[in-house]
Amino acid sequence: MATQLAVTEELLAYVEDVSSPEDEVLTALRTLTAELPGGTSMQVPPTEARFLALLVQLTGAARVLEVGTFTGYSTLAMARALPAGGRLITCDISEKWTDIGAEHWERAGVADRIERRTGDARETLAELRSTEGENSFDLVFVDADKTGYPAYYEAAVGLVRPGGLVVLDNTLFFGRVVDPEADDPDTRAIREVNRLVRGDERVEICVLPLADGLTLARKKTA
Repeated sequence: MATQLAVTEELLAYVEDVSSPEDEVLTALRTLTAELPGGTSMQVPPTEARFLALLVQLTGAARVLEVGTFTGYSTLAMARALPAGGRLITCDISEKWTDIGAEHWERAGVADRIERRTGDARETLAELRSTEGENSFDLVFVDADKTGYPAYYEAAVGLVRPGGLVVLDNTLFFGRVVDPEADDPDTRAIREVNRLVRGDERVEICVLPLADGLTLARKKTA
């Protein structure tokens, strides 16, 4: 049985070389984001953006919800993968960074597929459950403040349809989840949500060591 690879910068460069290339708008947005404070750590890498887009296509998702926009790089990747008439709602606490994304969504010709919601994510998710209804989304991607993950996950399971996907980012959290010395609020919250998902009989799960850890939770149909 093969063991896990040690991922080096050279290997990541090779992955990029043999993967489908980014288009110029995605590249421009990623490059700009990397120059912002914390931009590199808060933005999903290109490999993950491609994977998210592929998940949208494979599941046939027409209604996508994103919790945590930042500059909208993952938003753009997923919006591009939507079918005709598809819709993506993305939520963030501030418009400071999402305004950057909006400019690039316009350039990419997908702004009409994207709806921004600004405010506390807990309140936004509660509002969506009231206005959109339960089981109303095909895919929910969570990549926001880590202490909110347990609440965001619970809301996401209610909002996603049976057979749909909840995708949680950063579920290995820089490897801190297995570090006994790591006891900060963010790490504790990620450990908590990992336990919640593992014990949730409503979903079938797969945890991938992709990027900073990616958990796929498929809502059972029965």
